[in-house]
Amino acid sequence: MPSGRFKSRTFRRVFTRLPKRTVIHYKRRKPGKAKCGKCGDVLKGVLRALPYRMRTSQKTKKRPSRPYGGVLCSKCSRELIKNKARS
Repeated sequence: MPSGRFKSRTFRRVFTRLPKRTVIHYKRRKPGKAKCGKCGDVLKGVLRALPYRMRTSQKTKKRPSRPYGGVLCSKCSRELIKNKARS
């Protein structure tokens, strides 16, 4: 019988095959994909990991290095930069 906290679907159930039997390992679910602040489109090049994984990963893996990288999608950031240059 699983422990109380594993009964809800907060944890993902991973069936692991061992010699003689199959056991269930409970793992944390991944967070949702990062979305653009303006249009709501999914951001490309942004890591989708748990906070403890994000802490240890490199800055270049977490988000693109362009202006507004990790906040706006490339399309929206391009429009914003164009509008700022025009005004």
